[in-house]
Amino acid sequence: MTRKPISVAFVCLGNICRSPMAEAVFRNAVKQRSLEDRFDKIDSFGTGDWHKGETPDSRSVSTCRLHNVTIDHRAQQIKPHHFDEFDYVLCMDEMNLRNLRRLRPDGSKARVELFGHWNGTNSKFQAIVDDPYYGGVDGFEHNFRQVSHFSEQFLSNEL
Repeated sequence: MTRKPISVAFVCLGNICRSPMAEAVFRNAVKQRSLEDRFDKIDSFGTGDWHKGETPDSRSVSTCRLHNVTIDHRAQQIKPHHFDEFDYVLCMDEMNLRNLRRLRPDGSKARVELFGHWNGTNSKFQAIVDDPYYGGVDGFEHNFRQVSHFSEQFLSNEL
């Protein structure tokens, strides 16, 4: 039986720190597990448009590079039609979740959740991926570990 490929969107506030990192880490985890045929689209967005067209924050890029994860993205804003283009719309914090639920059209197909919903039992991580923008590089490293864990949990539990 052939399963329909799924699509996943990651969302944070500006789409330059957390969500492009989550997209890159998730895409890398999919590749490492040779699951590319199970996905038709993996992307990321911001709820706001402040950074539209910009590349990811240099600290997100350097953290991903440190772990041999390729990050290649331009910031974009999520729109109502995306909720029918993606099976999962996964966000980083509760404010993003509230914004997405307001934006999501009635009857759209996307499952909207915190990415941390896939935290697993007895995890050392909190479900919220805090915004590291105003902090140091340590926050980006912590985010990297979180989204790596959530990616593995998602792939183990949803496929």
